[in-house]
Amino acid sequence: MTTAQKRMYSYLFLLPAGIVYFTLYLLPTVMSLFFSLTRWTLTKWEFIGLENYVMFFEESSLRIGFKNTLIYAVVTCGLKVVLALLLATLLTSKIWFKDYFRSMVFFPTLLSTIAVGIAFSTMMHPTQGVINTALAAIGIDGPDWLGNTKLALYSVALIDVWKGVGIATVIYIAGILSIPRHYYEALKIDGGSAFRGFWHITLPLSRPAMNSVIILAFIGGLRTFDLIWATTRGGPGFSTDLIASIIYKQYQAGFYGLATAGNVILFIGISALAFPLYMFLTRREVDL
Repeated sequence: MTTAQKRMYSYLFLLPAGIVYFTLYLLPTVMSLFFSLTRWTLTKWEFIGLENYVMFFEESSLRIGFKNTLIYAVVTCGLKVVLALLLATLLTSKIWFKDYFRSMVFFPTLLSTIAVGIAFSTMMHPTQGVINTALAAIGIDGPDWLGNTKLALYSVALIDVWKGVGIATVIYIAGILSIPRHYYEALKIDGGSAFRGFWHITLPLSRPAMNSVIILAFIGGLRTFDLIWATTRGGPGFSTDLIASIIYKQYQAGFYGLATAGNVILFIGISALAFPLYMFLTRREVDL
């Protein structure tokens, strides 16, 4: 068999994956770019150039949506990074029923996001919800978690953290367990405390896992839609509208080309934020 034949034989193994990638990813991306320049329905289309992009940036709620999206991404990412690290440190220490607690932390990740949103909408009801009922039992007047314009976005962010902290914890656990044990043994021989072990060993050597959690949580926060729609549908007013929910509302209204342009803008925006963050984190990881 010649070298060219061997190379062709190798490429044949890549062909099925290439077909799947082209069909499910590359082709829809190219079609989205094209249809974002058109006014289209399910049966016809009309090329209008950049008009959809101009209209999208003129959307009255867009400024609020950009602000809410950044706040939501930063809050959920920050809380997941910190809480997951603390949980992973606890769940890799010598405690009873460690495996049981690990499964409990990971369990919310397995639940449907829509189901979680509906459940918490009921639990956070201002008068009949179990949360405010429990607070009233100890003399605290609970707020309207999802109906207060200043509180609703952060309430949904907390739900997101509750659901997503499990996968971040698993990533941290994998990172912590990969740290050689002799570092901790040396610290113990020198009389170091558990806090010093965490600060000088666990924290710096789990940096690769932390970087993964930051990237995944930040991108997830920027593209969140389902939890927002299941809890508040962007309300009250525009107080919890994110870019993704604004795009969906355009689809609902029948402005398919405008919504497609919004998706392209969302993709570019996420890439513009996530890629420099990834480069910064990986550069620091190499420097360490």
